Amino acid sequence: MENKEYFKQTLRDWCAMVEENTQSLTKKYDSYKVKRGLRNSDGTGVLAGLTRVGEVHGYLLYEEDKVADDGVLSYRGINVNDILSACDAEGRFGYEEVTYLLLFGKLPNQKELDDFKHLMSDLRPLPYGFREDVIMKCPSPDIMNKLSRGVLTTYSYDENADATDLYNMLRQAILLVARMPTMVAYCYQAKAHYYDGKSLYIHNPQPELSTAENFLYMIRPDNKFTDFEAKVLDAAFVLHAEHGGGNNSAFTTRVLSSAGTDTYSAIGAAIGSLKGPKHGGANRKVMGMIEDFKANLTDITDKDQIAKHIEKILNKESYDRSGLVYGMGHAIYTRSDPRAVYLKKKAEELADLTGHSDEFKLYSSIEELTPEIFARLKGDKIMCANVDLYSGLVYKCLNIPEELYTPMFAIARIAGWCAHRIEEVMYGKKIIRPAYKSVCKRMPYVPISERE
Repeated sequence: MENKEYFKQTLRDWCAMVEENTQSLTKKYDSYKVKRGLRNSDGTGVLAGLTRVGEVHGYLLYEEDKVADDGVLSYRGINVNDILSACDAEGRFGYEEVTYLLLFGKLPNQKELDDFKHLMSDLRPLPYGFREDVIMKCPSPDIMNKLSRGVLTTYSYDENADATDLYNMLRQAILLVARMPTMVAYCYQAKAHYYDGKSLYIHNPQPELSTAENFLYMIRPDNKFTDFEAKVLDAAFVLHAEHGGGNNSAFTTRVLSSAGTDTYSAIGAAIGSLKGPKHGGANRKVMGMIEDFKANLTDITDKDQIAKHIEKILNKESYDRSGLVYGMGHAIYTRSDPRAVYLKKKAEELADLTGHSDEFKLYSSIEELTPEIFARLKGDKIMCANVDLYSGLVYKCLNIPEELYTPMFAIARIAGWCAHRIEEVMYGKKIIRPAYKSVCKRMPYVPISERE
């Protein structure tokens, strides 16, 4: 016990030493004109590459000024709203079509789509022994952590894991897109059983079901879901499938791919990136923030109470003391995030059906009030709701456990990650290596016998 306390205190002392040695570093960023976060001074991203996979449009550049504009998300040049509108009008699922579009660069005809769906169905089951030996024997309290390990372990089941020719990368991409929902479902069941004390339900994926249908089928004890639930989840997968090459997880995929590493290593790293609360984990931060509102407001529909609590959050007096209103603001979108616009409509519809109408009003009020309060407290900034504000409410209304929110993001985004990996390997042709300037003072080496 004494040794344990000694090492704890020693580590605290070392932490203080590290902080002392690095605290002045932040002050030097401006003097060296460092573009932190690979962002320019006006908030635009540093141009690091070219892509034909996806485009995120949120502003115009006019005579070097950044001008706000309505948000548009395009996959291979096609507006994602047009894809969703077609799927809604025709009453069909869209994620498989979007995956084909992202991976192959064109919309499939009916035969191509049918063949692709059939291939996905064949690949959805995990290899023999994988579920028991890889997922169940070493469960994790965090599904994203376990999912990353599952993807990395898939390397051991691939007889041609390291090859980076186009055929092999496409083969691996389709395999991972197909198996990701199965892995997530089993990782969740293992977590629910071993950490939450719930009964263990293992359901095999069904060949006739879509990605969204299969996921709901595998995570629910009774396998039951409605067509409406599956269609809403499918739309969420479509909206999360891709978001340009500059988002943190896609860029992570590109960085690792530029080094010539294997597909599983690149995608495993992307999952680790997406797990972060500043990226894919933000949807869970929104849910925690909403609970903070509920705990501190006597009426969650009272806009005066909501406004005062937003002020407290921005002033770092409530929730996680970060000063961030999660679900508001975006690096690119200014006037609107098209994903949030679509999911808001679904959230309102679902809230009415499931008895969460007052909660939806709270979300809507946060979206309405935050830009004005932010401008008053911190300076004028055009700000809109981002996809994370309403996605959590949609999932809650679909009765999906909160610990699955970020893994479902990964299920959708794997298509975009793989498309960016292929593009980087095929056309990047240069390892990504930005510069870091050392600001250490030159010091002589001191023999250990002379050190204090």
